[in-house]
Amino acid sequence: MIRTLLLGAASAVAFASVAVAADLPMEQPAPAVAAVPSFSWTGPYLGVQAGYGWGNSKVGGRSIDPKGALVGGYAGYNFEFNNLLLGVETDFNWSDQDDKISRRGGSVKNEVNWAGATRGRIGFAFDRFVAYGAGGVAYADRKLSASAGALNGSASKTAVGWTVGGGVETALADAVVARAEYRYTDYGTDKFKGVKSDLDEHRVMGGVAYKFW
Repeated sequence: MIRTLLLGAASAVAFASVAVAADLPMEQPAPAVAAVPSFSWTGPYLGVQAGYGWGNSKVGGRSIDPKGALVGGYAGYNFEFNNLLLGVETDFNWSDQDDKISRRGGSVKNEVNWAGATRGRIGFAFDRFVAYGAGGVAYADRKLSASAGALNGSASKTAVGWTVGGGVETALADAVVARAEYRYTDYGTDKFKGVKSDLDEHRVMGGVAYKFW
C-alpha cells in the first residue's frame, strides 16, 4: 500500500515538472548580424574638374608664358587588389591660358585653348582614401598670334607630349569621390610659321566624380 502511494506521488511530481517546463518561454536564437561590405575602388567613374595652370614657353627666344584657368571632365576605370590600386584615365579641359608681349612695334600672343591627357594610375588605398601617381601622354591646342615679324597673323598646332603627377582621393559617399592633384606636362617644341616655340606646364586641379558599381 505504501509502495503504491510512493509510486503515485513520484508520478505526480514528474508530471508537474513536465507541465511547468512546457509553460516556460523558449530561448530565441540571437539574430544574425549582417556583414557590412567593405568599400571598393574597383569600377568605372566619371567626373568634373577645374584648376589653374602656369606654363613656361619661349617664342623666338622670348619668354611668353601662358597661364590661366582650366575646366573640364575626366573618366576612368580602377582595379583594386587588396591595398593596391591600378587604373587608366582620360580627361579633356577647356583652357583660358595665355600670355602676351609687345615686340618690334607689334605684339605676340601665346595661347592654350584646350588640353587633355590619357594616363595610367597606380596608388595605395586605405579604406576610403587613396594616394596615387599618374603618367601618360598629353595633348593640347596651342595658338600663336602676332601683329608683326615672321609670325604675322596666327598659327595653331596640336602639341603632343608627356605628363606625370600625383594626388589624393577620398570617398565622400559610396558613389561620390573628391580629388586634388598636381600635374607636370612637357609638350615639346613645335614650329609656327617657321618660328619655334616650346611649352611645359604646371597644373593644380580639383574634381568630384561619380563612381559606378
